[in-house]
Amino acid sequence: MSIKAMQQVFQDADCLYTYEQVNAEIVRLAGQITQALSEVKPLVLVVMNGGLVFAGQLLPNLQFPLQIDYLHATRYGDQTQGSHLNWRVEPATKLTNRTILIVDDILDEGKTLLEIIAFCKQQGAKHVMTAVLAEKQHTRKADSTLKADFCGVQLVDRFVFGFGMDYQGYWRNAPGIYAVKGL
Repeated sequence: MSIKAMQQVFQDADCLYTYEQVNAEIVRLAGQITQALSEVKPLVLVVMNGGLVFAGQLLPNLQFPLQIDYLHATRYGDQTQGSHLNWRVEPATKLTNRTILIVDDILDEGKTLLEIIAFCKQQGAKHVMTAVLAEKQHTRKADSTLKADFCGVQLVDRFVFGFGMDYQGYWRNAPGIYAVKGL
């Protein structure tokens, strides 16, 4: 897709949440996470690439000792539909007997998140919690009971991008959360 076409996607998109609204939600989430995890020295696992922007805004607002690592597991790549989970990088830090906080951009169907949670448990994590910037509202969840422990904003069931979420590999850097026109 050309630069001009990608710019047109952004210009035509509907802004669902502004930069300021997203930041306010992140500060609110940081308060909830601090209250829940400030006494356990958790390991924060950032899911690349989507969780990068969210984590970059969230972590400075967590005022307690924690360790950070990352993993890269994706079902989408640069596509708009997911397939099987592709593990690109596993965490380098041992998960045994740790409280883990998985930080990701979005809870959509939840297949990726469920597999990451299962991986953490298989590696001996004591407790696994999840924090997502956004959750889509629909009935296609891989597990109908799946909910993030900490969730920022609720989204309509449209294809979204911005603040870590991408459209065909681009616009993770968009300053807010946007819905693609027609998708």
